[in-house]
Amino acid sequence: MLLDVLSTLIGFVLLIWGADRFSAGAGAIARLLGVAPVVIGLTVVAFATSAPEVMVSISAAREGLTGMAVGNALGSNIANVGLVLGASTLVKPVSHELSAALRHELIVLLAVSLGAGALFLDGALNFYDGVILLAGLMLFLYWVSRTGQRLRPDDPVMRQAGVELPPQMPGLKASGILLIGFITLLAGAELLVSGAESLARTFGVSDLIIGLTVIAVGTSLPELAVSVVSAARGETGLAVGNIIGSNVFNLLAVIGAAGIAGPGPLDASVITLHYPVMLVFTVALLRLTYNPFGSPGIGRTMGLALLAGFLSYQGYLIGTAL
Repeated sequence: MLLDVLSTLIGFVLLIWGADRFSAGAGAIARLLGVAPVVIGLTVVAFATSAPEVMVSISAAREGLTGMAVGNALGSNIANVGLVLGASTLVKPVSHELSAALRHELIVLLAVSLGAGALFLDGALNFYDGVILLAGLMLFLYWVSRTGQRLRPDDPVMRQAGVELPPQMPGLKASGILLIGFITLLAGAELLVSGAESLARTFGVSDLIIGLTVIAVGTSLPELAVSVVSAARGETGLAVGNIIGSNVFNLLAVIGAAGIAGPGPLDASVITLHYPVMLVFTVALLRLTYNPFGSPGIGRTMGLALLAGFLSYQGYLIGTAL
């Protein structure tokens, strides 16, 4: 069992480090190709931050662990709102003064969440579901790119893109870093899935629960660190933007890639419990732009409620699995 724990931990470390290298290399190459900085920040860098979840889900789906792949995506979305946003608002409440681009992206997230749920209703994740989700990803990337090109210079998202933009570097170096990041991501995903699968068998826990708990929380830790630091600096828009973008990519890219790499049946609890929980946390984000009882935004009380809801959900999963 010790080897399985080490494999899981090393897998997490490689995924986090590899994602950082992959993001830097991809962003630098995009800059050399003349892509606008704001488009790089909203597409290339945003996709790279979800690369660990994508690689883990592909690896899990190829091993026939469809539950782990889907649980990773749903659990990460729940963790991003309940853990990441909840903890961030305890540091600095999020005001309602969000960028128009983020408000529109929030509506897109809600629509994508509902669409993904509709694909789950047949109780399986199949190849065509994956094609539909990845086609949605292409449309989303196109929409974000066009939106980014039309943003005003003073829009907060422009500043966000500048903060996340990788440094410039020669093409050969950028290509090397991109390749190293990609290989590291592959190795990390294989180690993590292998270790997590063995741990699941040891403790008699389903791969779905492992995906919703250990893997989802572990792959969300980088977002937690970035968002808390951003909130401490008063950049709450950056924290919210990271969460919304990451959740869209998790549903479209992570589940879509899993559907193509390894279609399979879904546990009934995905529809009856885990997807509804994710949808509730997603709907809670609407508080950022609409509040019938007061000013929009998420204060510390609401943030504490999100964090408590997340911890309660994780406690329930662990309690019922053991």
